Amino acid sequence: MTDVAGPSTPFPPEVVDAVLAHMNDDHGDDSLLIVQAFGAPHAVAATMNAVDGEAGTWVVTDEDGVSEELRIIWPGGPLAERAEIRREVVVLYDEACRSLGREPRPH
Repeated sequence: MTDVAGPSTPFPPEVVDAVLAHMNDDHGDDSLLIVQAFGAPHAVAATMNAVDGEAGTWVVTDEDGVSEELRIIWPGGPLAERAEIRREVVVLYDEACRSLGREPRPH
């Protein structure tokens, strides 16, 4: 599910900013689970720093303080509407919980 292709976004900057603020202010633990399950198992911190129609991107930090970007493709395919972002993040979170053997919290 990870990808290195460049972003393509149907979302205006204010939507992207709102999504990033919400994820980073309210769902930091969820982001950490997502990145641990989808490519950065040794991550100790994760901050979502981009969202576009194809994927979400997180800055992932390991226990040595080394940071790198991890881009995770949306499981349901390309997005065109803001509401689809939430749906796809929830899918990633639920898949991450299953993969890591965690009980997901209610949505």
